[in-house]
Amino acid sequence: MASTEQLLDAALSAGHGEKVALITQEDARWTYAELAAAVAKTAAGLRRLGVRRGERVLLVLDNTPAFYAAFLGSMRIGAVPIPVNFLARAEDFAFFLDDAYASAAIVDQVFLDRLGPVAAARPALHLVVANGAAPAGASSLDAWLEGQAEAIEAASIHPDDPAFWLYSSGSTGRPKGVVHRHASLRATVERYARPVLSIRADDVVFSTTPLFHAYGLGNGLTFPLSVGATVVLATGRPTPAKILERVASHRPTLYFSVPALYAALLADAATGGVEWSSVRHGVSAAESLPADVARRFQELTGVEILDGIGSTEMLHIYCSNRAGAVRRGTSGTPVDGYRVRLVDPEGRECGDGEAGELWVEGPSALVGYWHQVDRTRAKLQGTWFATGDRYRRDEAGAYVYEGRVDDMMKIGGLWVSPIDIEARLVEHPAVREVAVVSVTIDERSRIAAHVILSAEEEGSEALVAELQAWCKAALQRYQFPHVVHFVDDLPRTSTGKIQRFRLRGA
Repeated sequence: MASTEQLLDAALSAGHGEKVALITQEDARWTYAELAAAVAKTAAGLRRLGVRRGERVLLVLDNTPAFYAAFLGSMRIGAVPIPVNFLARAEDFAFFLDDAYASAAIVDQVFLDRLGPVAAARPALHLVVANGAAPAGASSLDAWLEGQAEAIEAASIHPDDPAFWLYSSGSTGRPKGVVHRHASLRATVERYARPVLSIRADDVVFSTTPLFHAYGLGNGLTFPLSVGATVVLATGRPTPAKILERVASHRPTLYFSVPALYAALLADAATGGVEWSSVRHGVSAAESLPADVARRFQELTGVEILDGIGSTEMLHIYCSNRAGAVRRGTSGTPVDGYRVRLVDPEGRECGDGEAGELWVEGPSALVGYWHQVDRTRAKLQGTWFATGDRYRRDEAGAYVYEGRVDDMMKIGGLWVSPIDIEARLVEHPAVREVAVVSVTIDERSRIAAHVILSAEEEGSEALVAELQAWCKAALQRYQFPHVVHFVDDLPRTSTGKIQRFRLRGA
């Protein structure tokens, strides 16, 4: 069964045709019937261009209805959509197109300045432009959607057929094409969205994460469409003002975000003036959510946050806190259908309280990395995926994040987790956000903290000494920052995840 049949066709069969599926940034409403028609028209347009089963279609699209039409329309004919970061550089787009052997690209008109020349240099590529005028030689998605409705039967799909790719970029090297099968989408709905979130047709879903990201794709597309819920969309960079406007005007019942934005909302005085009572669950992923941020956000808004861990390779959250049983500062316990284990550097399983690399096994795991056989073999250990995340299991069985395996710091011969120091520093009233890394000073490894201060606070030598003493009062004697840098912002990925590797050279 094709993914479009699991989502849109099922929603129509359930009688949701006239129900609002999408609310755009401009507050236009798209019903499920209108969205299904857009998907069929896009599928027909791609077929007219000669796009065939198994061929790749690059998507450079913001969170607009065009994303849904392009993503689901591609899969409806058996093609493989590849949504990528629309903030990528021109050379990155060139790499994506060539690495994937893409036969078509669907791009928002506002991104043509970077992708247009890249497409022009590849005359065999079919360029389709959305949300604006198409240049000569390109097709117009807008024109397709304004045309007559077309009945496009979904291609016959095996659950193990490639459904879509997502590019996962690491700290070094080229992005990795993560191949997912059709069965993965259904697994995330049945294993996480329904049992953990209890998602239902009357939910209004708002996610601050772009749809091209694995986390955002589940939050804003797979989960709500699977039950006939309504999605509130926001385009462009998520800011506290934009988030608060969407929450206030559309009263979401499920709110998905990332730690950096939860912290940013806490720093914005307007957050407390917005009514959050409609939100049944707040969800956080992409990075570990500091316990103090979770506590303060719930005190301010009344929203309990279900922190969890997922990845591009596993498609969505596979270890999560549960409503009413949240253990702040942890990623909770494995989602039903997934197994996790902690492995030491010698490959032995760790016991309670011992830290090791987290391995996970479950139904939404990647098929492999495109064009990277050695990397695939290294990360896929039989049925297990080696995440590269370092965790320990606490006395209640919840999993506590201790950083990436390659983020661990060896100070004076002792291993130190940056997460422990960050969690302590963010409890200080002067600190809004912090990232801790190891640096080399006078040929010795030292701990450096890059600190964003709370409003109206100013950095000083006295505050540095205060923060160092603050850490020493609650942590081991060696778990304190030798150096503190007061900064206005931190280097981040498109989803707000801190790029610590860039701080090591700062």
